[in-house]
Amino acid sequence: MTSKVYGEPYVESSNKSTESGYVSGSSSQDSLPEIQFSKPHLKFLNSQLQKLEPQDILRWCITSLPGLYQTTALGLTGLVTVDMLSKMNGPIKPDIDLIFLDTLHHFDETLALKERVRKRYNATVHVYKPADVDSADEFAAKHGDKLWESNDELYDYVAKVEPSQRAYAELQVKAVLTGRRRSQGGKRGDLDILEVDDAGIVKVNPLANWSFAQVQEYITANNVPYNELLDRGYKSIGDWHSTQPVAAGEDERSGRWKGRAKTECGIHNPKSRYAQFLRQQEQQKQEEELSAALQKVVVA
Repeated sequence: MTSKVYGEPYVESSNKSTESGYVSGSSSQDSLPEIQFSKPHLKFLNSQLQKLEPQDILRWCITSLPGLYQTTALGLTGLVTVDMLSKMNGPIKPDIDLIFLDTLHHFDETLALKERVRKRYNATVHVYKPADVDSADEFAAKHGDKLWESNDELYDYVAKVEPSQRAYAELQVKAVLTGRRRSQGGKRGDLDILEVDDAGIVKVNPLANWSFAQVQEYITANNVPYNELLDRGYKSIGDWHSTQPVAAGEDERSGRWKGRAKTECGIHNPKSRYAQFLRQQEQQKQEEELSAALQKVVVA
């Protein structure tokens, strides 16, 4: 991640006479030293954040991370985060908008919950859908019936990955709060509190240390609105076509993509096969254009 560093010593410049010799947020200097989070830096931050309660992690985020949003599919963990933020006291009030990806294949109960959350917390919710379609019928007409079966990687890309990338670009997102936890299993088992993805987006998992029981306890104790499907045996809820109730003793996310070797939808797995395919296609296109240009030079 590339980030601005305020307060670092600044290299002398031609107009130092009007500057203190250091860069601040109000400095007239056009440039600012830019650094990347090194692995030791991330390791140190995680070692410190690991010791904090979720509310303290959220306070750190509010004061440390510009361009901060919360991405949520309105799962229990994300709802806990929304509620915690709404109850924060102190001189700095959190003003964190929500980003909701409407794949056009959510359960009706999920969409109803979105409105309940918006009204309950007076939240600003930015809704992003697959490009150029507004309904499941339009999606099928453009991409074919049951794309999630015929080309699962493509489905993840057009329904989730591309809309999230568009949201980040349009909203100028620099950091996001997620609802991921280690106890959800799969690739999340060794989750850090703080991560940086391939695009330089900071991802914070404030409840990474919590269990499903702790999340449920908070929801009940604080009367947090939640998805009605949870009372019907569901624990992790995504699209209707890839979500099933969970049997007693099964992992929390075992109802997602049941019977398939899959635990993530692509949003938190940027190196998906389809993303790699797109990069390969673009590289091939560039190589073909270069070859054609060279051919013209040779012929001339």
